[in-house]
This record gives sequence, C-alpha cells and structure tokens, in this order.
Amino acid sequence: MAATGSLPGGGPLAGVRVIELSHIMAGPACGMMLADMGADVIKVERPNGDDTRRSIPPEVNGESAAFMMMNRNKRGIALDLKKPGAVDVLRRLIADADILIENFRHDTMERLGLSYESLRADNPGLVYCALSGFGRTGPYATRGGFDLIAQGMSGLMSITGEGPGRPPVKVGAPVTDITAGILAAMGCVSAYVHRLKTGEGQMVDTSLLEAGITHTYWQSAIAFATGISPGPMGSAHPLNAPYQAFRTADGWINIGAANQTNWLRLLKVLDAEHLAEDPRFAENAGRMANLAELEDVLTPYFEKRTSEDWLAMFEDAGLPGGPVLSVGEMHADPHVLAREMVVTLDHPRAGETKAIGLPVKFSETPGGVRRPAPLLGQHTREILSEAGLSEDDVDRLVANGAAIATDETGE
Repeated sequence: MAATGSLPGGGPLAGVRVIELSHIMAGPACGMMLADMGADVIKVERPNGDDTRRSIPPEVNGESAAFMMMNRNKRGIALDLKKPGAVDVLRRLIADADILIENFRHDTMERLGLSYESLRADNPGLVYCALSGFGRTGPYATRGGFDLIAQGMSGLMSITGEGPGRPPVKVGAPVTDITAGILAAMGCVSAYVHRLKTGEGQMVDTSLLEAGITHTYWQSAIAFATGISPGPMGSAHPLNAPYQAFRTADGWINIGAANQTNWLRLLKVLDAEHLAEDPRFAENAGRMANLAELEDVLTPYFEKRTSEDWLAMFEDAGLPGGPVLSVGEMHADPHVLAREMVVTLDHPRAGETKAIGLPVKFSETPGGVRRPAPLLGQHTREILSEAGLSEDDVDRLVANGAAIATDETGE
C-alpha cells in the first residue's frame, strides 16, 4: 500500500507505513533508520511527549537538540491513551500499518489491549517489533533496560578502558541503544520481505543486552577458545598488533598495521626495519605477547613528527592510518561532507539545524534526510484525516484531550 505521508524522493522503503510507539533512543533509532530509507513513520507520543524532548541542554530556540537528532523524517501525532477514543484511534492506525515499533515494558501493550495477538487479528500481515532491555523471554524479561546497564551486563564494560586494574568504563556512545535500533530495523525489513513472499506478519524481538553482546565477537572468540575472559586494552586490538593509537609530536594517530605486510610497511616508513628481525616482534603472536614492549619501542619514533606528517607518509606507503578527531572535527571533515553524513534541515521553531545523514547509500532508490523532527502533535489532524476520521471527529478528540494537535507555528 502507498503511504500518504511518504517523503519526497522516495527511498527503498517508500510506500511502507510504520507506527512508532517508542521513546528515548533504541526505538526512535529504529524508526529513524526506516524513515531515512523512505518509510512513512508516524511517531505516536504521549501528551507531554517523548522524554527526549526534555533532554536539555542543549536546546535550539526551545527545542531539544537530542529529540531533533533522533526523530527527523517522521510525522508526529500525540494521543492520551487514558482518554476515551484514543486507543481506538491508535488501533485504527495500526490496522492500516505495515510495521509497528514499541519499546514499552513487557506488559504495557497488553494492558492497553494492544497485544501482538490482538493486533494480528486485525492485521495478519503486521510486523510487530518489540525493543526492550532484555527481550521478551528469559528470566530478565520483566526488567527495565538502559544502555549503561546493558553495557555492563553484555561484557562491554569489562573490555573498555585503559587497562587492567582501572575503574570500569562504558563506551562513550550509547552503543547498545543505537545498535539495538539498527538490529531492530534489520529485523523489521527482513520480516517485511517475508511478508511480501507469504502475506504473513510476525513478531520481531531484540534487546539492548543482545545488541551489546554482538560487539564482543572477538573477545567472545578468545574466551570460548581459552576459557579466559579478555580485559580492557585501551585502543589496542585483542588479536593483532600494532593496531592502536600512538602519540605524535602534536597529538594522536591510529595505526592499522594489523597484518604482516602492513607491519613491514610501517617499519620501512619509520626507518626501523631492524625490528623485523627482533624475535619479540617478528610475527604477530610475538607482538601480541610483548605488546607493552612494542608500544615502548615504537612510541619514540612517532613522537619525532607531527600527525599530519606521519599520515601523509602512511598514505604514500599504502599503510592504513588516520587522525583521532573530535566530534566537531569529524563534522567538518571533507570526506564526511562528501558522503552527506552531515545534513541541514529547516525546523519550524529551531530554524536551520544540522543532523547526521543516512549511513547507507542506494544507487537506484536513494534515501535521505528530508524532513525535520515534528513538533508535538504537529501532524495529528493530517494523520487522523488520512485514517478516515472526519473534521468533527478530530475536533472532538482534541476537545476531550484524547488527541493533541499543534500546527507548525506551535499553536
């Protein structure tokens, strides 16, 4: 079916309608990915909105920068599901949808009368995506989930940080939230492909914990093989060396000499080819066993030149390397800009704002970021009209507080 609110320019998911009943990050990240690829994503918020609207500072003209980042390309409707008529309206929207995303606690949808089995009866082809802290099964299914908790329980915090004996450190980004959103989007699209083949919808279930676990592939391989859980190694790699950050005369650079060919290239660039004969460093196994000594030996070489000098030499030698950029420096990088990973949007209140672009490029059906995040209830009237409600019906829902409607001026 064609989604009325599809973005101009299409995308591979043009014509797919998604109802997003989610807040904060994992669910909105899933909805954002689908919207960037062309789906008509209708974000359903409570009367006081997604909690991210209050994640301030920073704000731009009163609008949360965090909310605007995670909710671009979506249309917004606000419903008070405790008021008469609101659940019926939501059920009507879901009956006409292809995909539903929700990240409530495990029994919230059931208490609203919106369980998967109930919704499936009205819409057998519905792809129902449930995002949670720990998944819908297992002994932790009823627990609430947060990125920090998932990072700790998934093992990520045990392998992140400067080294053994230091306090636990989480990954700087909310990596389990973001990864869970990406996994959910992949699951939704996969289930939708199955529906195209069979007409059958299904439940898609993933979690922050599982998202964190997926980032431990190398460390889990080590633990499975040896029975020993690896610990934090700073910027170093658990299997190959040298593959880490080194201090230069004016900053830091990353070196990717992770195989024998690149190790020998590095030694040639450093004018340290004699190290190829050093039994501690001749092969990768020795370099890993003597990693601290390797760092001590190589660091004085790197400290002789600036980061720019070394990176130019690495590029000439075909040796992988790169600068350690701040987030702001990354935003200004010419390659990042050429890949359209920083985009500009015109928000009705915040004005001109910037956002991160779509990380997947399509040759025939390009997606993209074409619409700013909605104001609370900005598209309520438009969406309810598309669902077949009359203007009088919508007025009644707004009058009794079941629906909240705001135009682009915020009135």
